[in-house]
Amino acid sequence: MKEKKSAYAAAGVDIDEMMSSLTSVKEMVKQTNTDGVLSSIGSFGGLFKSPGADSILVSSADGVGTKLKVASMAGIHDTVGQDLINHCVNDILVQGAKPLFFMDYLGTAKLKGEVFKDVVKGLCTACIENGCTLLGGETAEMPGLYPEGEYDLVGTIVGVVDKDKIVTGENIEEGDVLIGLPSSGLHTNGYSLARKVIFEDAGLGVNDVLPGTDRTVADILLAVHKSYLKPAMAVMEEITVAGMAHITGGGFCDNIPRILPDGVGIEVDKSTWKVPEIYNFIRIEGNVDCEEMYRVFNMGIGFVMIVSEDDVIKALEILTEAGERPTVIGKVVEGEKVVTLV
Repeated sequence: MKEKKSAYAAAGVDIDEMMSSLTSVKEMVKQTNTDGVLSSIGSFGGLFKSPGADSILVSSADGVGTKLKVASMAGIHDTVGQDLINHCVNDILVQGAKPLFFMDYLGTAKLKGEVFKDVVKGLCTACIENGCTLLGGETAEMPGLYPEGEYDLVGTIVGVVDKDKIVTGENIEEGDVLIGLPSSGLHTNGYSLARKVIFEDAGLGVNDVLPGTDRTVADILLAVHKSYLKPAMAVMEEITVAGMAHITGGGFCDNIPRILPDGVGIEVDKSTWKVPEIYNFIRIEGNVDCEEMYRVFNMGIGFVMIVSEDDVIKALEILTEAGERPTVIGKVVEGEKVVTLV
């Protein structure tokens, strides 16, 4: 006799499928555990041992945004978890913090086991690379709220920094130098504009080669958001860093001013690095103003470190040894928290 389908499953939510998917990733998630973990995945709340009394907790929350639509179009789901973790790692890194643990949320109309496993695989990969634990999270099936076949992925990170090592930006002063670290691509920002230009205006598909490059659209748009944790920490171990900025939504114009004290501004020399072809394509094909491009996208620079002029050479050496391709892209000038692009 055919087994009767539960009323909840008939309404679009299959509890058995969800529990099976969670069970299947438990061992994978366990591999991210660090010494501070006191609970296992599946608990009502994640337990993590508190750091020392002189340590400050730093937290941030973010999402992958409409990059997820590209992932769904391409059928590639093992990179977006890395995007989410690395983005959040960079957000707390600007204050000098190392990640402790991460909590994720995945919401979808209908949970697909293989997609879920791929997403969690990406989360675990990035957690291991960044030395943090995937402590727990929430997976929710909500038919009618999300489009069929798509999902949302967001999360919260908690990190730690010694009280006397917090990077606030308050000591940034005129004459300090900006060092830019290359991005791996668009990272997780500007995808609503990028998708409109590439898929609607230009009529390209995810498997088409982007004009002016030898890479497919999917390869370029799904390039994993880069983590700057290891190279930045290597610098901070040897010299004093006055300030750091993660170039995300808002680009140069809105992100760098967030760390500036009163009385100073920033001058960025756009000629100091080569802008990747994807940005030129979007600007020309979408008829996007150059200034807006630098406000929406990272334009090839994903992270900025500000150091004194005396420490520039040392910082560049450390970053290069860490595998980065750092470039001096500007300087701190007299002004009022404004970024000038020259």
